[in-house]
Amino acid sequence: MPERRVVIIGGGLVGSLAACYFAKRGWTVDLYEKRPDIRLPEHSDLVEHRSINLAISERGFSALRRLDPELEARVHECVIPMHGRMIHSLDGKQTSQAYDVFGKHINSVGRSTLIKLLLDEASSSSRVRLHFGHEFVQADFDTGRVVVRDVERNQETPIDADLIVGADGAFSRVRQRMMTKVLMNYSQTYIEHGYCEFSMAPRDGEFAMNPNHLHIWPRGSFMLIALPNLDKSFTCTLFMPWSQFSRVKSDADIAGFFREHFPDALERIGERRVCAEYATNPKGSLMYVKCAPYTYKSRAVILGDAAHAMVPFYGQGMNCGFEDIEALDRIMVRILREGDKTGDSSVTANLSDEQLHRALDEYSALRAVDTSAIVDLALENYVEMRAKVVDYVYLARKCLEGLLHRVFPRRVIPLYTMVSFTSIPYADVVKQWNRQTVWLHRSVRTVAAAAAIGIGIVSARTLGPHLQSLRELARMVAGKR
Repeated sequence: MPERRVVIIGGGLVGSLAACYFAKRGWTVDLYEKRPDIRLPEHSDLVEHRSINLAISERGFSALRRLDPELEARVHECVIPMHGRMIHSLDGKQTSQAYDVFGKHINSVGRSTLIKLLLDEASSSSRVRLHFGHEFVQADFDTGRVVVRDVERNQETPIDADLIVGADGAFSRVRQRMMTKVLMNYSQTYIEHGYCEFSMAPRDGEFAMNPNHLHIWPRGSFMLIALPNLDKSFTCTLFMPWSQFSRVKSDADIAGFFREHFPDALERIGERRVCAEYATNPKGSLMYVKCAPYTYKSRAVILGDAAHAMVPFYGQGMNCGFEDIEALDRIMVRILREGDKTGDSSVTANLSDEQLHRALDEYSALRAVDTSAIVDLALENYVEMRAKVVDYVYLARKCLEGLLHRVFPRRVIPLYTMVSFTSIPYADVVKQWNRQTVWLHRSVRTVAAAAAIGIGIVSARTLGPHLQSLRELARMVAGKR
């Protein structure tokens, strides 16, 4: 069979992992990335202060594991386990909230560390060619002709591909070009909050705080978070409305703001560093993208943020993008095996155009529903992180669900556990969570009503006719009034 070529646009986390997968399945891979090679010392700072720290969990590890268990093991060596949230109150008190009653945890990993590891893995394959400093110009999706431009030389080059993969981020140019060929539903929404990063240096060669937590300073409409790094520093990120950013202009403003809202963080970071980094680090915007479909015939597919950019508050952007690749690979392998019982069922480069078309259509239909669900969940989790983590009702439900999950681990599963520690499809996670919510509310009302009746019987015997009817009391406590 003739050589099958895939052109991947975008050499970030998703694009580099996709290159590894396609090479393993027998494809010839050409990956084009607009930026220089960040593995070179002179370009190593290109991702610093421009992107929020990463948290990798089960969905991300599952995709790495399917590709190569040894690669997964190497990534494990680069992470720092975070067993829960550490909540910082105004008075400096710290309260730990575990992520899972059975001790499961998410993991902090540096973006540049992981990208470099994946690029090294991709470049180790003889089937992969990496082209840095090349930007996507246009594509004819019917013929598979892609045009890229050498940024430094301003020279355009056409390439022929059997499959075009857009992994070029939230502002994907591949997606934009696809929209001229596909009846694509598309929405892009900015939220009214932005972010700015700060760095917390080690103290006396050690972490300035407990490294095995995601640290949060929740302040209602805004928050500060901190994730640990391997060099024993923390990357801190301030999230707040743009209206507040606009009021914090001078060194005195930002120092006063931290002194009022994050005094213990200010003490650990240092006033001079806070002022300097607020002045020099960019203020990033936060947005999310929804679109469908993700594919065009047998010729093109978009993955990761190009298909479903999300706000970072569930730590699922990268995990979801990695899961995209695993899901697509599983479908392609299954369809190949259904059509060819005798050949090598792992070489998806042997898929016919008709089979590839079928695989891409199935992938798009399946994945669009799930990614829409996690985009919504990520947005909702911002409210939880900046406000609800100190709310007594939220904490009571978290405690109750944890107890029930320990007793009935398959029947009652907390939302965070389903999202971060399982591979349950995101849409199914939402459905199960909604069922649990109804069940829990009914249970709480039943318990409350029973308690009210019990109290009423005792009180009636004591107070007689001066007490309201038992029925009325039960209705009051159960919230049915």
